[in-house]
Amino acid sequence: MKKTSLVTGGAGFMGAHVVNELLRDGDHTVVVLDDISGGFRENVNPEATFIEGSILDVELINQLFEKYNFSYIYHLAAYAAEGLSHFIKRFNYQNNLIGSVNLINAAVNFNVKRFVFTSSIAVYGENQLPMHEELIPMPEDPYGIAKYAVEQELVVSKRLFDLDYTIFRPHNVYGELQNISDKYRNVIGIFMNKIMQGEPLIIFGDGEQTRAFTHIADVAPHIARCVAIPETSCEVFNVGSDTHVSVNKLAELVMIAMGKEVTIKHFQARDEVKHAYCSHEKFQKIFGNSSQVPLAEGLHQMATWAKSVGPRPPTEFNEIEISQNLPDAWKN
Repeated sequence: MKKTSLVTGGAGFMGAHVVNELLRDGDHTVVVLDDISGGFRENVNPEATFIEGSILDVELINQLFEKYNFSYIYHLAAYAAEGLSHFIKRFNYQNNLIGSVNLINAAVNFNVKRFVFTSSIAVYGENQLPMHEELIPMPEDPYGIAKYAVEQELVVSKRLFDLDYTIFRPHNVYGELQNISDKYRNVIGIFMNKIMQGEPLIIFGDGEQTRAFTHIADVAPHIARCVAIPETSCEVFNVGSDTHVSVNKLAELVMIAMGKEVTIKHFQARDEVKHAYCSHEKFQKIFGNSSQVPLAEGLHQMATWAKSVGPRPPTEFNEIEISQNLPDAWKN
């Protein structure tokens, strides 16, 4: 008998791919909840039931849980702009923390079997490298703080209410269906969109900050299938690529993938972690040594998709709460 699963953010990039994986497995009936603030209706698999709405709407959430009797919750809805989160604190905590708590409350009240949560390596902050799950998180931005607070709430909810959970900490995931019009997050999408418009690439600081970029094919299948693996119960996993590159190198690789060269402009460095990459030993022990999509290959795949959809006008965030020290590149 199929289990009914709720995927929040299922019209967004990662959520849409998780929905596809759940439906591909054939063991899930899927309901998608998304407010279309960062995703696209056309991303949603037609085999899923789509509900346009917000995780801040408690009444709607309770109605959905009562109607569909969800077995599993895959919570991917978030506004994942780490740097911008300093300037949109209230918005960040409402959407990334309070919205998550609304779902946790419903999961407890309606006896959900497993709550799968996509956190972020932003919880680690400027920590020991490579970052591993036994480190004490020290988030340095409101986005990371919100994600870690949800993680802690899941631990408490397991202890008090026996709500089972699995937490993933992905990092810098990219690929087809990503929102390339968002100028505040998803650097690869930003670069590709600018290249298609013949505009210079903007790099904050000297560009020598390093990140590990992960193709969605190395993330979504594992998130979708974790509920079928008993060893993932109440565990936290880093998930992503083992290879890290500088942002300067990334810009070069993206231009190669797009087949077009543009100029690069360096802006003042943001308040962000200089180097961030993780150990995936714990993940590999449970999920196996699955092959990883090489960065050049993944960029080529995404570039082919990006060129097929064409450039998109950059979206502006019109709810800035603190303008002091806002980077010039983000000012409307």
